Amino acid sequence: MAKLKTSAAEMVAAARARIEEVETADAIKMVGDPDVVIVDIRDVRERERGGFIPGSFHCPRGMVEFWVDPDSPYFKEVFGQDKKFVFHCASGWRSALSVATLQDMGFEAAHIREGFSTWEEQGGPVERVAKSEK
Repeated sequence: MAKLKTSAAEMVAAARARIEEVETADAIKMVGDPDVVIVDIRDVRERERGGFIPGSFHCPRGMVEFWVDPDSPYFKEVFGQDKKFVFHCASGWRSALSVATLQDMGFEAAHIREGFSTWEEQGGPVERVAKSEK
């Protein structure tokens, strides 16, 4: 296989250099703030396995650009609000790339630098999906 022009790690580093990064402790203080929307871009299975931030809005990474764009047939009204949007994934890599892309689109957002990986150990509240009885 030929060497890539840019590695995934280089893309994440470049994104992080030009976007707003929020530390986990600061993001924890934002939970419940009516002026902040925390957006979880992890896969639905990740949310089921590890729980999620109470009140967070789930937007699968593959739909981020389409849900944010008011001209898209997939636009979600939550993104039309005048609020601060803070995205997160598990470790901060996917959310860094997503927020950089949104910034290129003209949509202002930030991301949680370490993602959900240190959320619970730093005292962040976690909501769990109730397991359905089979």
